[in-house]
Amino acid sequence: MALIVQKFGGTSVGDIERIRNVARRVVATKEEGNQVVVCVSAMAGETNNLDALAREMCGEAHPEPREFDALVSTGEQKTIALLAMAIKLLGHEARSFTGAQMGMKTDSSHTRARIQSIDSEGLRSHLDRGSICVIAGFQGVDSEGSITTLGRGGSDTSAVAVAAALEADVCEIYTDVDGVYTADPRVAEHARKLDRISFEEMLELASLGAKVLQTRSVKFAMRYGVPIHVRSSFGSDEGTWMVPEEDVMERLVVSGVTCNVNEAKIRVSNVPDQPGIAVRLFTPLGEAGIVVDMIVQNFASDGTTDMTFTVPRSDFSRALDIAMKVGEELQSALVEGDDAIAKVSIVGLGMKDHAGVATKMFQVLADENINIQMIGTSEIKISVVIEEDSADAAVRALHAALVDDAASG
Repeated sequence: MALIVQKFGGTSVGDIERIRNVARRVVATKEEGNQVVVCVSAMAGETNNLDALAREMCGEAHPEPREFDALVSTGEQKTIALLAMAIKLLGHEARSFTGAQMGMKTDSSHTRARIQSIDSEGLRSHLDRGSICVIAGFQGVDSEGSITTLGRGGSDTSAVAVAAALEADVCEIYTDVDGVYTADPRVAEHARKLDRISFEEMLELASLGAKVLQTRSVKFAMRYGVPIHVRSSFGSDEGTWMVPEEDVMERLVVSGVTCNVNEAKIRVSNVPDQPGIAVRLFTPLGEAGIVVDMIVQNFASDGTTDMTFTVPRSDFSRALDIAMKVGEELQSALVEGDDAIAKVSIVGLGMKDHAGVATKMFQVLADENINIQMIGTSEIKISVVIEEDSADAAVRALHAALVDDAASG
């Protein structure tokens, strides 16, 4: 008997017939002799509708975070109840659990809470009695009993965290695609599905814009050694297994090309080239909860420097306001912003052992007449910031040169 955690996203439970389809798949897994925990998101569009209601109520003011979490968490509660009903109609015992009921304890950072612990005894008790446990993703409860949410994509994190707490044999992530691809198939015609991908590669791809898995869920899987199986909700394809690096059989130089258009760039120029300037700029950004990604600093011969950095596009206006305040304090600084950029990246374990990959990437972009504005690297990835309008062309060209050519060579 295996203990399997299955996660279904909003598209997979988008209407009553799709919830029935999920119920049939869950029951089939149970009838194979397994214990099953199923984690679900809100029905497709539900969270956006609840968000819109909050903003309609509050107008120009931001919704108060505690009450906002209390509102948007109701989407998952609707889904777990409906799915539990559907499973029972198929003749199996099922019980729904909210985040609080399943013991998902978080901190009090509303709308982006962090999981602190999971009391899995309640789930174990029902599993041992033969019940299918249907749990709400995305939500938990803090030390004061207030409902919290984990941020967009948080159901992935909920599922993997529960799998870790229960020491599950596998966490199956069901989505509207049939696995992890070398690029977005809608952009790169010859993108192909990977049978296996390492935790490290998937973490880079997720953080760089690939929408298959949420970044925090991959970190949980790496930390606790939870095997992840990404599969389609609507077919029987074997999907993609996420495994430790040593278990990756096909070690490609470049395993994937990804693009993130949810980026913005801010440049602060003509600032004094002296200690403490970077602290004055980046401290208030950090205090505002704005995550800064790539940073480039250029020095001038006149004793000044320029600093350019990227932030999520959703934080662009706030970050620009903060940078302008710092610029006013520095008097001579000039602050400029651009929210029409994209970050295109290549990722691959094989890049550790192959020289010249960056050179080839830059040559491909030059041949396409695509200008590189910023560059960032790690051991297994290279990222460039370019104009948003050139993003799709860049992905297609890089995939053709670095993935297709390697596969056919």
